[in-house]
Amino acid sequence: MTLQPVETLLAAVLVLLLGRTVNRLIPFLSRYNIPDPITGGLLVALGMLLLGSTANLSLEFDVALKPVLLLAFFAAVGLSANLSLLRQGGKRLLWFVLILAPFLLLQNLTGILIAWGLDLHPLMGLVGGSITLVGGHGTGAAYAERFAEVNNIQSIMELAMTGATLGLVLGGICGGPLAQWLIKRHQLAGADGHAGVALIAPGSDSSPISAGNLVPVLAAVLLAVLAGSWLADLVSAAPVTLPSFLWCLLLGVLIRNGGQLIGLRLNDAAIELISSLTLALFLAMTMMALNLASVASLAGPLLLILLGQLVVVVVYGGLLVYRAVGRDYESAVMSAAFCGFAMGATATAIANMQAIVQRYGPAPQAFLVVPLVGAFLIDLLNALVLTGFLALPGMGG
Repeated sequence: MTLQPVETLLAAVLVLLLGRTVNRLIPFLSRYNIPDPITGGLLVALGMLLLGSTANLSLEFDVALKPVLLLAFFAAVGLSANLSLLRQGGKRLLWFVLILAPFLLLQNLTGILIAWGLDLHPLMGLVGGSITLVGGHGTGAAYAERFAEVNNIQSIMELAMTGATLGLVLGGICGGPLAQWLIKRHQLAGADGHAGVALIAPGSDSSPISAGNLVPVLAAVLLAVLAGSWLADLVSAAPVTLPSFLWCLLLGVLIRNGGQLIGLRLNDAAIELISSLTLALFLAMTMMALNLASVASLAGPLLLILLGQLVVVVVYGGLLVYRAVGRDYESAVMSAAFCGFAMGATATAIANMQAIVQRYGPAPQAFLVVPLVGAFLIDLLNALVLTGFLALPGMGG
C-alpha cells in the first residue's frame, strides 16, 4: 500500500504529535533534546519493521513534498542570518568562530581516517563527521540523499539519522562534565546579572506572528527556493558544484541582508516558525520511511566513528576552545556549548549552558555569542568546509 502526497503529509503530522507526546512522557528524551520527529519517526519505523517481519505487511510513502520542505528549511535558515547582529558579539564571537573553523576540518579528517581504517567509503567518514554532528538531522538528510543518488551508498540515510540522533545524546552528556571540570580546575566564578541577553538588530520585526508579517516571509522563502534550484541546475556542469539546499541558504542570506537596504523588514518569529515546521515535517517523512533492518550491518562502525569524535570534541573543547575565548567562567560555559555544537545541535549547546548557569551562576556573554553562532554562522562554515572536502580527489562527492 502506498500513501499519496497529502496522505503522507498527514502521516508526518501524526508522527510529530506522537513524538511530542512520547518526549513529554519520557524525561530522558526531553533532557537530551531529541527532536519530536526523530522520536515519533523511529517508533513508526520500528512498528513498520515489526509488521513487515511478523505479518508481511508493508506501507510505502509518496514523499514528493520532501525536497520542497528541505529547500524551504535552508532558505529560512538563510533568512535568519541578520549580519548586523554580529557587531554585538565582540571579540569573543570572533575567537569562537575562528576556533570552530579548524575544528570542522579536524572533525571531518577524524571521520575519514576512522572510516579508512574500517575499510569504509570516505563519505561515511563525512557522515560520521560534521555532516551529521555539526549539521544535525537536516544537513545529514540533505547530504545523505545526495550520496544515495550520486554515489549509490546503501543505507546512508538510515546511518545519517542514527548518527545525528546519537550525536545529540553524546553532546548533551559530555558538555556539562567538561565545563564542571574546567570550573573546578581553574576555580572560576559566574558573572553578575542575567543569564540571557536580548538580541536587537536593525531590519528585524519582533512583533507577534500574524498573516500580515507571515506572508512576506513565506514569499521570501519561496523566492529563495525557486532561485536556488534554478542556480543549482545552471551551474550543475561546473567542476565544483553546490547542492540546491546550499544555494537556497545563501540566497536567503542575500535576501535578508540586501532587503534591509530597501527597507525590507522580516518577522523573526515567522522565520523561526517556517524553519521549524518545514524541518520537522521533512524529518518526520524521512524517519517514518527508514528501513531499520538495513542499519544493523554498519551500526558498529558508525558507533566507533562517533566515539572517536567524542574524544576529539572533549579534548578540543577543554584545551583549545576554553583558552581561545578567554580562559574565564564564560569560556568554560562556552566550552560546554561547543560540545553541543560539535556533537549535536544549537539546542543541545544552549541546554548545556543552561545546566551550568543554573548551578554556577549567569554567563551573559556566552548566551549572546552561542545563539549567534548557532543561528547561521556554524551552518555557513560547515557548508564551506564540506564543499571543499567533497571536491577532493577520491571523495566521489
